[in-house]
Amino acid sequence: GPMAANMHNDYADRKNGRKPVEYFHPDAEALLADTYGLMIYQESVMRVAQKFAGYSLAQADSLRKAMGKKSREVMAKERQAFVDGVAATGYEPALGESLFEIIAQFADYAFNKSHSFGYGYIAYQTAYLKAHHPAEYLSALLTSVKTNLDKAAIYLAECRTMGIPVLVPDVNRSDSDFTPLIETGPDGQEQASIVFGLSAVRNVGEGLVALLLQEREANGPFADFYDFAERVDYQVLNKKTLESLIKAGGFDSLGHPRQGLLRSFEAIVDATIARRREADIGVMSLFGEIEESTDGAFDERPLIAAVEFDKRERLRFEKEMLGLYVSDHPLMGAEASLKRRCDGSLVDLAEVADGTIRTFGGVITGLQRKWTKKGDLMAVFQLEDLQTAVEVMVFPRTMQDHGHKLEDDAVVIVKARVDARDDQPKLIAMEIEPFEPMAGEAFPLRLKVSPAALSEALIEELKVLLARYPGDSPVLLHLGDKQVLRLPSAWTVDMQPALLAELRVLLGASAILG
Repeated sequence: GPMAANMHNDYADRKNGRKPVEYFHPDAEALLADTYGLMIYQESVMRVAQKFAGYSLAQADSLRKAMGKKSREVMAKERQAFVDGVAATGYEPALGESLFEIIAQFADYAFNKSHSFGYGYIAYQTAYLKAHHPAEYLSALLTSVKTNLDKAAIYLAECRTMGIPVLVPDVNRSDSDFTPLIETGPDGQEQASIVFGLSAVRNVGEGLVALLLQEREANGPFADFYDFAERVDYQVLNKKTLESLIKAGGFDSLGHPRQGLLRSFEAIVDATIARRREADIGVMSLFGEIEESTDGAFDERPLIAAVEFDKRERLRFEKEMLGLYVSDHPLMGAEASLKRRCDGSLVDLAEVADGTIRTFGGVITGLQRKWTKKGDLMAVFQLEDLQTAVEVMVFPRTMQDHGHKLEDDAVVIVKARVDARDDQPKLIAMEIEPFEPMAGEAFPLRLKVSPAALSEALIEELKVLLARYPGDSPVLLHLGDKQVLRLPSAWTVDMQPALLAELRVLLGASAILG
């Protein structure tokens, strides 16, 4: 409600002295001084209704209820009573009309002051935690949605934006929940990352995780998968659980490739369980002592082949088990090329009007082909970018022309009509094209800048300039003769003559190396 009247910007401007504090009438100062002359809260409207329209407390509360129900019809009925009340209390009728115009917009939404305070207080707390303890805060945030990780993609994107890596689950480092990991890097600086929680992996329950952690805490990290199978409780050796952990990357740090371990783990577990049960009842392997004394010369353990999935297959399994692409993403490295082909990112959909035709890019997940009552084939899938995902519907006519292009994990460009009638916007596909990034990498733009000249003002000017020419060429900053910085992919550019001319003006002709 207040935002519809631009009060959120006016409030900030008045509070910070960028705009003067003004009142619609001198008599309003006593009512609205604490909100800089603006009717921010429901209580503000109630006080104005009492003072200027002569409302009783009960009548003002009825107006508040009308606002709370967000009913335009009820608010329309209140208009005449309000305008008549303003005239009856001795003010100009025109004042009543202008006041109600502002109040009517509260029919969309309005908070009372205590409600706003509660939201604001929590917002300040979380903002403080995010600013000063980002890894801990984001770990807690991810843990809060661990039972529905489809919602966590936007939090994972925020971790990437803040430069905090989220690591795949690890039987040697993960706890049950998402955990911040603070390590000292080679340069002596602290580096923060977040380790995926073991209990957030599909088919891995908290009870099994507790048994695994109990063994690790008692006897130290696991040396390899054989050591893991020898030591953990029999319940942890559930094959469905182990398959999920392998696909999720849980044993990567032990040096085993996922595909090789997936082929061998059942044989290893069967052999290990058989040997452990023999040991439990006092039977010793004939070669038990020899194996120990000859460093495995007679080691009969099944071998783990040194084979690995290709990137697409590895990420598909990872997404299946974790609900997210974690170690990598099908779109990583292609963001700039994809951005040039699209009208915006999926996270902007909430601001797009119903019926608008837009082009978006992303990866297909959760593809389902369905038959209509008439027997026509259609499809529904999730289009996912680096921040969020949205449901896309492909109706039969579009399916006839583009259905053969649909497959899980394919990166596509979708031209679609936005359906914003429900709380969650959807896309109605009109055209679908496979996305192929440019072969190889475009030539980089190399700029030489003296470290002494690299002021904050110059950096801001450079950002604005580069943002006007998005493209595929990475930008390399040569700071002096030795240090070279590669700017993030958000700042890749199209090296057209106009950009180079502006750079010469900003940095000097000698700054452009290539």
